[in-house]
Amino acid sequence: MTGMIIEGKTGNWEVICGLEIHCQIISKSKMFSGASTHYGSDPNENVSFIDAGMPGMLPTLNKECVHQAIKTGLGLNAVINKYSEFARKNYFYADLPQGYQISQFKYPIVGEGFVKIDLEDGSSKNIGIERMHIEQDAGKSIHDISPDKSFIDLNRAGVGLMEIVTKPDFRSPEEAGAFLRKLRSIVRYLETCDGNMDEGSMRCDVNVSVRKIGEEGYRTRCEMKNVNSVKFVMQAIESEAKRHVEVYETGGTIEQETRQFDPAKGISKVMRKKEFAHDYRYFPEPDLLPLVLDEAWIEQIKSELVELPDAKKARFIKELGLTPYDADVLCENRETAEFFEKAAKGHDAKKVANWMMGDFFAMLNEKKITLDESPISPENLGKLVDLITGNIINGKTAKDVFEIMAETGENPEKIVEERGLKQVTDTGAIEALVDQIIAENPDNVAAYKNGKNNLLGWFVGQVMKASKGKANPAIVNKMLMEKLN
Repeated sequence: MTGMIIEGKTGNWEVICGLEIHCQIISKSKMFSGASTHYGSDPNENVSFIDAGMPGMLPTLNKECVHQAIKTGLGLNAVINKYSEFARKNYFYADLPQGYQISQFKYPIVGEGFVKIDLEDGSSKNIGIERMHIEQDAGKSIHDISPDKSFIDLNRAGVGLMEIVTKPDFRSPEEAGAFLRKLRSIVRYLETCDGNMDEGSMRCDVNVSVRKIGEEGYRTRCEMKNVNSVKFVMQAIESEAKRHVEVYETGGTIEQETRQFDPAKGISKVMRKKEFAHDYRYFPEPDLLPLVLDEAWIEQIKSELVELPDAKKARFIKELGLTPYDADVLCENRETAEFFEKAAKGHDAKKVANWMMGDFFAMLNEKKITLDESPISPENLGKLVDLITGNIINGKTAKDVFEIMAETGENPEKIVEERGLKQVTDTGAIEALVDQIIAENPDNVAAYKNGKNNLLGWFVGQVMKASKGKANPAIVNKMLMEKLN
């Protein structure tokens, strides 16, 4: 598969991109303190002496955060390092009270792995994971409350983060978008991060460079910090790559720098020049011992893993007969996949998938509700499909029944029974209606026999109307064709 190609005056260029994704760990308390991680609390409500950087306060490692990191590493097909170390990353900012961030540098908890992405052209590609380490988050600076002051909220300070660093394997914005969607799906399945980019619990730094087609090695890259949606990540890659080409094409040079992407203008601006590891003066964290993991604990966590999106998608295709597209849509979200499985159990899985991806999703959007709030249970959706496949109701009646289910949450079998909506399959009763419609419309009968074949649909509509939509359309069609011909 070819990536994004940018045409220049001196030749064609390709995009080289790597991502650094910060995923907030799902845990009731912070990485090194007992303060709550609850989102939406009042400013500075969830802050301990450790988070506030008070002198003499010692960090204590949260075992649940380590558990979640190991689980995520296993979900990324990555090596779990039994030995890792914490380090101090020194920088000074108002929302970092300690003056340093406790992170991991030379010895991260997770090593190399990969994530398989599926692309729109039907191809797939493995994106390499370089490493994943755990660290504490910084607080939040708020600059838009007052024109002459900045405010600091330390609720987020000390919250556990997993930083996932990819290899520079992306060659287009579409690949990066597919990766972020897949990664978000994996961490949500694992319940290690909620993946809500709009709330800041999943944030992305984008590293971009370009090179001539066929050129070896990498040119200077620039990093764009904290891009907070899949759409903006894709826009940032395209915009920055084009900027690099333009600079090179006009004889300029690209300097390594950290930039900020402005989605409203579609451009990036410089935040700071050159940034290297030694700028942070990393050194081992003196208040925390090295982290040594037990093989038995890693194996226990491995046994807890749920079926992940790729495995579930493969099973839906093989065992339930879904198309790759349908399986992909239904497996992106764990709750959606589980709802579908319950609805499809013992029923026609393909028809259940069609109803879910059509009328059901449309109903959720129209009502602006989540899957958990759906008035239609998975069991009742499966029963509705059975009523259609068993010729109890036809497709048109099924739509009406679905609308009643969406309003009342009732069992479709009960709705059909109480409202007398069962399909008429009695050929005698249908034949009487067909004969009546033919007798009442001699002009249209003559026109049909003279070659106006499209009138057959009109006759079918009249019979269905006379039966109040209950006649079996297949029987009506067959009978009308026999009688009219």
